[in-house]
Amino acid sequence: MIARAAAAARSALAARGTRKFLRNRIAVGALGVIVLYFLVGFWVVLGEVFPGRVGLSLQQVELPVAPVALPGWTAAPTVERRAEACRALIEEVTRAARAGEDGLRSVRYGRLVLADRPLEDTRAIVRDARAMYRDLEKIDDLDADPGAPSLVAALEAKVATLWAPLSGWDRFVQSVSLSLGTDRQGRSVFLRAVYSIKVALQVGIVVAVIAVAVGTLLGAAAAYYGGWIDAAIVWVYSTLSSIPELILLAVLVYAFSGSEFDKASNPWLALVPVYAAMCLEFWIGPCRVIRGEVLKIKELEYVQAGRAMGFGRARILLRHVIPNTAHLIFINMSLLFIAAIKFEVILSFLGLGVKVGPSWGRMIQESTQEVINGVYWQIGAATVFMFALVLAFNIVSDALQDAFDPRHVG
Repeated sequence: MIARAAAAARSALAARGTRKFLRNRIAVGALGVIVLYFLVGFWVVLGEVFPGRVGLSLQQVELPVAPVALPGWTAAPTVERRAEACRALIEEVTRAARAGEDGLRSVRYGRLVLADRPLEDTRAIVRDARAMYRDLEKIDDLDADPGAPSLVAALEAKVATLWAPLSGWDRFVQSVSLSLGTDRQGRSVFLRAVYSIKVALQVGIVVAVIAVAVGTLLGAAAAYYGGWIDAAIVWVYSTLSSIPELILLAVLVYAFSGSEFDKASNPWLALVPVYAAMCLEFWIGPCRVIRGEVLKIKELEYVQAGRAMGFGRARILLRHVIPNTAHLIFINMSLLFIAAIKFEVILSFLGLGVKVGPSWGRMIQESTQEVINGVYWQIGAATVFMFALVLAFNIVSDALQDAFDPRHVG
């Protein structure tokens, strides 16, 4: 069945539909954006499979790249914030020095590690830096004092001697990590937004494939067989449709509270409640669409000919009817992919979705206090990354429907 469906899909899409789609330059550009997102998502997956060697792992994302929250590239940190970063680093190195050289080796911010020097030399630099910071504490308002910037710059230069020099590549990676600023824990907003691409694609693909497969099979069976099968399936999706989507999803996810999946530390297993809830809800749309299409297809001549030749109803349904709904299957998959990403963000914002690792929803949730203080780097990054992907998929979905739906000929 799969081979025949694939062959039917290729024959339906290869000629007129493909040429019409490629003439839409905006849609082709949007498809390029989607491909870029998928490449980044695959790169992040490699980081999960081969941590520390390639890609981006969850451990790298959760480690701080700065001692305090810093703004992104569009704004420079205030003098007060720069002094606070130096103070936090001085305290961190002081605590680590109490554990000796092993403790100093544990101090790390992104690609920055302490220089390999004798313990006493490090302590001497820290003492000098602490003395310089005490001079800054005597100033009431660092941002307003005209002499404060030069004093803070001198303190930063002293603190910079603690770090080992970065190579060209490490310097670039550290700069990119700080490009969109850091959150309150000093973690890179850019790296968290990039890692969240994998989470979004993961949820979108799993939910879209399962929900469309279930909806297609149930909708086609309901329309083709009719009778009590049609009545039962229509009753089920009509009942579920009467409940608002977000409320039903929240209830279904909450039903997993306290389960092994809810407590799982593995980010893949922790998403099972999200998959289950969305699949139980999102099959309804494809089921309705495919049911309506099959109601028309089953009366066509080639279906009647198959019956006259003695083919079984299941064979006709799987080999001839469902493959001829391929255009609707592809369109529904793209639409559900978008819906799954958006609802994952909403559920994570409410604390019911992703609980292990970052996601765009969790980033927005964690940035609520930051926004009150005028810090918008985290919510801005999550919003822009999600907006670009959703917009690209909306454009491609419209182009697919226009190019491949048999009703849109031209």
